[in-house]
Amino acid sequence: MPKRFILCVAALLPLAACDSGPAVEAENATPAEVAAAVDAAGGSENFVSPGLWRSQITIEDVSMPGLPAEMAARMKEEMGSQMTSEDCLTAQDVEKPSADFFAGQDDDSCTYDRFAMGGGKMDMQMTCDRGGAPQTMTMTGTYSQDRYTMTASSQAAGPAGAMTMKLRMEARRIGACTASEEAAG
Repeated sequence: MPKRFILCVAALLPLAACDSGPAVEAENATPAEVAAAVDAAGGSENFVSPGLWRSQITIEDVSMPGLPAEMAARMKEEMGSQMTSEDCLTAQDVEKPSADFFAGQDDDSCTYDRFAMGGGKMDMQMTCDRGGAPQTMTMTGTYSQDRYTMTASSQAAGPAGAMTMKLRMEARRIGACTASEEAAG
């Protein structure tokens, strides 16, 4: 998930190289419409720098009605720990991100309720309705060409009630990829 998340963010950051320029804003738009707007605003600039990226994800809160006490305790124990990964983003990854980096690109049940990005800040909310089980994800954060910080929350309906999760992700470019990392891509 981290490389996909980094590349998703890469696809969303066409203004990062100069941290200015026109903003991208959309409401009630499909992921394909948002992807087209971001692509049009991005011009020929790379979204983020290629190289080795380190990301840290911290789950800050999880709530699920009906969760057995033992599982809830285990989840809370794990919430304090960070998940860290390192991923190589090649020049090809950042020059031409594939369409599936936009969550729900091929899922016509998803809609961006709002999408705003510009001036080093992003704010978005996406809702998906998969089989009558709505899920809403909200992300806010700041970015530049060599780092970003995001907070995300998601809420999904379930038979026992809504499950919610909040997390924080920080990622930064830590150097160049080795030849073997780049080949593994």
